[in-house]
Amino acid sequence: MAHKSESTSPQIGVETSNEIQLEELNQQIASDVSITESKAETEQPGEADIEMFMHIAQQLESELCSIVVGQERVIRELLLALFAGGHVLLEGVPGLGKTLLVRTQSAGSRRVFSFQPGPIFANIVLADEINRATPKTQSALLEGMQEHTVSVGDATRPLPRPFFVLGTQNPLEMEGTYPLPEAQLDRFLLKVLVSFPKAKDLMQIIDTTVGTQTLQAKQVASGEQLMHLIKTARAVPVATHVKEYAVRLLLATHPAQEDAPDSVRKYVRYGASPRGLQALIMTGKVRALLEGRYNVSLEDLQNVAFPSLRHRIILNFDGLADGVIAEDLIETIVEETSTS
Repeated sequence: MAHKSESTSPQIGVETSNEIQLEELNQQIASDVSITESKAETEQPGEADIEMFMHIAQQLESELCSIVVGQERVIRELLLALFAGGHVLLEGVPGLGKTLLVRTQSAGSRRVFSFQPGPIFANIVLADEINRATPKTQSALLEGMQEHTVSVGDATRPLPRPFFVLGTQNPLEMEGTYPLPEAQLDRFLLKVLVSFPKAKDLMQIIDTTVGTQTLQAKQVASGEQLMHLIKTARAVPVATHVKEYAVRLLLATHPAQEDAPDSVRKYVRYGASPRGLQALIMTGKVRALLEGRYNVSLEDLQNVAFPSLRHRIILNFDGLADGVIAEDLIETIVEETSTS
């Protein structure tokens, strides 16, 4: 991602722009949270809905873990976005199973997920090596990811529901790539980092991939059931103090904010957008259900802060020059942001 060089002391125009953005952000906070929670909270799901959510989620997580070895954290974060109704960007070096993970998620459901002519008219769209796609192709995803529609000529056609875009990108071999612009990154609910497997997981990979045994995931839920699970997750209540903590986490990513940590003031150019707040709340709701609770805790928000915010924090020249990574900044934000 290209960034222009800038001095450590911000210019007056930049300060004014940041202040205006923060004022607008504060004004949007209440409405954005209410939009995230939608009308679903007024229709509380019953115990049967919650039990069905937990049962299907556990089955799906178990199936994915049986196929994709050594990526339990990645699978959990993928499920957070899946049940929150958002898109995911997977980043990792080649050979870690990113594409396998996406294909396994849609396996066994071809009788339910109907694929129409045109690659984007599908329930699950795999944008493999998305940073190698041309800017025109990348921008074509914007409307579909945000509005769930595609405009061709004078006609606007709705995309099928559920609709998920799961992009993968390789941080190596950047020659000939087109890094995603900030607006495109912001459309992904989560950015998940795929780590290298441990020694015991590598042994299991040998046993399951170079022998005669072929593993195949079985169908766990239909598209209609998945839409119902998403609705159930949206109805999870969030206490006022938890919402306020999510707001403080988001605002702490902005260098012009009074309570921002020193490292954020020094290294961050732009903080997370209101979509980051929506990501915190929605994935916090899903994590609460996956942990067997029907209320969102502060720990839930702290856990989902990394995949929700890492791609929404834009570093300045000093941050890029000093090799700062978003994970360190988010860890500092979580440690220094008050939970009271």
